[in-house]
Amino acid sequence: MNIVCLDLEGVLVPEIWIAFAKESGIPELKRTTRDEPDYDKLMRWRLGILKEHGLGLKEIQETIAKIEPLPGARKFLDQLRAKTQVIIISDTFSQFATPLMEKLGWPTIFCNSLEVAEDGTITDFKMRIENSKLTTVKALQSIGYDTIAAGDSYNDLGMILNSKAGFLFRSTESIKKDYPQLPAFEDYDELLVNIEKVL
Repeated sequence: MNIVCLDLEGVLVPEIWIAFAKESGIPELKRTTRDEPDYDKLMRWRLGILKEHGLGLKEIQETIAKIEPLPGARKFLDQLRAKTQVIIISDTFSQFATPLMEKLGWPTIFCNSLEVAEDGTITDFKMRIENSKLTTVKALQSIGYDTIAAGDSYNDLGMILNSKAGFLFRSTESIKKDYPQLPAFEDYDELLVNIEKVL
């Protein structure tokens, strides 16, 4: 039994924080897991910037409402889901992901949650489990699944390297250079064909 595990941002939808950085005019918020491998450190830094600028969940959700899946992402996902089970494993938060899941046809997503005060201030975040992408892949393997994984960032490497087959998709030159053993693709058709080969 195979199951495909995909990252969300950068793979199926644009990076939420980059979109919000542009919308809010705060360039520092463009920093993502492509730049900072330590997700906890990255999120605490982001929350500090939001607090400093008096921004909360409402403002981020207004930006997310304008985000569309990457061109071809919905078709790719539909084609893949017709062939095998697919789970999106993301370090994003349910409060961010839900509108995007609707646009992608409601695929299954495992993600985290934000703690939000009554005034909409994001006070903290709750990770579903430590090292969630790798831990989830290991858990799926423990119940009889062979995992196939694709992602673009440092936080995807655990699930990619520990799967039956793993792929980089629209990743950075530095990650591709550091992991030359991983097939790297820029195009959904290429990714689909290569996933199908190992199903």
